[in-house]
Amino acid sequence: MRVAIDYGRQRAELEVAEEALVESRVASPPRALADPAAAVRDALEHPFHFPPLRRALTPDDQVAVLIDERLPQLSALLVPVLEHLGAAGVDPAGVTLLCPPCSGQAWLDDLPEAFEEVRCEVHAPHDRRRLSFVTTMSDGRQLLFNRTAVDAAQLVVLALRRYDPLLGHGGGEGALFPTFSDEATRKQASQHLSLDVPSASPWPAQLEAAEAAWLLGAPFFVQVIEGAADSVADVIGGIADSLAEGRRLQDAHWRRTVAREADTVVAALSGDPARHGVAELADAAVCASRVLRPNGRIILLSEASPAASPVTALLRDADDPTAALVEVRRRTDYELRTAWQWATVAEQHRIFLLSGLPDDVAEELFAVPLQDIGQAQRLVAASASCLFLSDAHKTLALVES
Repeated sequence: MRVAIDYGRQRAELEVAEEALVESRVASPPRALADPAAAVRDALEHPFHFPPLRRALTPDDQVAVLIDERLPQLSALLVPVLEHLGAAGVDPAGVTLLCPPCSGQAWLDDLPEAFEEVRCEVHAPHDRRRLSFVTTMSDGRQLLFNRTAVDAAQLVVLALRRYDPLLGHGGGEGALFPTFSDEATRKQASQHLSLDVPSASPWPAQLEAAEAAWLLGAPFFVQVIEGAADSVADVIGGIADSLAEGRRLQDAHWRRTVAREADTVVAALSGDPARHGVAELADAAVCASRVLRPNGRIILLSEASPAASPVTALLRDADDPTAALVEVRRRTDYELRTAWQWATVAEQHRIFLLSGLPDDVAEELFAVPLQDIGQAQRLVAASASCLFLSDAHKTLALVES
């Protein structure tokens, strides 16, 4: 039988024996909102169990907006946030967009001229002068956080809901902490990564992030749940009470159960290849690994051409996945968590990669390069059991219990 699957801006139809196909199920397949910007406006005006955000603002307020740069259609989603602040009388010069370390900020060029006075700041976890002491957390550690965020009268978090190796359910409170904390806290967090399946019970890091959010006052969260490719499926606004609803919707759209483990998983990344970096490839590989038999095969289908980065440099410099993991643990760098994900999967399974990367680069990333979809077809045809996962970088797949 033929199975259609989208990757990048392409669609492939792969032939697989009916008895070899492993089926997957999802509670509520993600839909594509016709107007994501309108959904953001509605989330600000009609938040989850909370009055409109504008009622909490005064014209003299300084507002910090924390930006998640992995958001689809980022500029289009940010504009209604800035317009809402303006409707409350907040001057654009009183708004600061806070970006995570290593920010690219290419999306800034797409903002309308009306917001040219809005400031932009990249978080510097190493710079003590740009951090503020908030209070002592329940475990006795100091909460040091971005000074601009701490000083703001209102903190707005615009972030994508995604599955995360530290937090389980990323986004929301996890977009705040530990990303915008101090370097010592981020280093400590880098030692607690996991490929376990996120469950209904929050992971310790998520509980810490929730505590940090509470200690920071009452951040307003705009949670975005992706649809297929570059679309948006849901937007939820609100304070801490809205976070559980964001996690519920994320799981409803992207948690998939499969009947049994597979010998081969075809994991695809659809949409604009410019949005698919090594982090997205690693997320897709992790997703596939959870439903694979030991020493299984992962076929990653993408058109991605990830730019060189500290993550790719570490992987390419290592002789094998085990050596890469040793180096990741030695550096204790929170920004290298993607390298940990990729190397952990590559140590356990064989990765075949269709991408825009040169063959020698793919090989240095511990993957077998594929030149075309025909090579993927031959691997599928030779598999005793095969599972297909669309948009695997967004998906949580697990075997039915």
